[in-house]
Amino acid sequence: MDNKRVLNELRTILPSAELKINEPLNEYTYTRMGGRADVLVFPRSAEDARAAVEYAYNANYPLTILGKGSNVIIQDGGIRGIVLNLSSLNTIRRTEDKVLAQAGARIIEVSEFALHSKLTGLEFACGIPGSVGGAVYMNAGAYGGEIADCLESVLAVTKEGELVHLGAGELDLSYRHSNVEESGLLVLEATFSLKEGDQAEIKAIMDDLTEKRETKQPLEYPSCGSVFKRPPGLFAGKLIQDSKLQGTRIGGAEVSKKHAGFIVNIDNATATDYLDVIHHVQRTVKEKFDVELEREVRVIGEPPEK
Repeated sequence: MDNKRVLNELRTILPSAELKINEPLNEYTYTRMGGRADVLVFPRSAEDARAAVEYAYNANYPLTILGKGSNVIIQDGGIRGIVLNLSSLNTIRRTEDKVLAQAGARIIEVSEFALHSKLTGLEFACGIPGSVGGAVYMNAGAYGGEIADCLESVLAVTKEGELVHLGAGELDLSYRHSNVEESGLLVLEATFSLKEGDQAEIKAIMDDLTEKRETKQPLEYPSCGSVFKRPPGLFAGKLIQDSKLQGTRIGGAEVSKKHAGFIVNIDNATATDYLDVIHHVQRTVKEKFDVELEREVRVIGEPPEK
């Protein structure tokens, strides 16, 4: 792919979008890691996003979607093709007992919007550090709730560039999974069906969950959040803790001493450092407990050149 030519063609197709070439991605992820994007696109409207998807499909260029970068590790070799960053698509609005949020909005802010609207059902999301699109993509959840509990429908773009409305039942939502990736969909907006509630009660729940998060999670360091899925009937953090892995460090990445389910960037870690720690944890837990820890975090991009 000729990056400069693609950049110029996209400027014609998307005159209002912000476009960058060979852009380092470490500033766009919670881990503060990641190589360069060939071409980075910030669409300013849903139509911009649709047109970018259509362009990539017709030209047969790789297309990667990036939201807030909270549950993703971008490898040190960067991402080839076009990277679509949806952070500018962040409108949140209310219609009756529903909240409609664009994919780039932070799910925390959607939860706060619901609180101010006296709507209950999104309290669990008050500490999830990601975008609406990412939350739908992985059926994000915390403290006993998940997106599947309140999601009604999405507006999405197919890989060919066609706008479609899909009900939540069409997304195959399960534990930390949806069919968004395998279907080649780009979620542009989500509709959450909520209920009228007592604002003081909603706030009390959110305050309690926020306190739990702040006291138990290593928020003082960059990280991708919870690294592993919960094994059936077990807890990944407990297995890692019982394996005496807290404090294990490779390069600048370390298994958090505060919460064993987190791996933190304590000293300019590379994605390679991070992945090496993940693999070490997986091997050790397998050896000690015969449990395969499955990653919750997505790994995208290319490894560094040797």
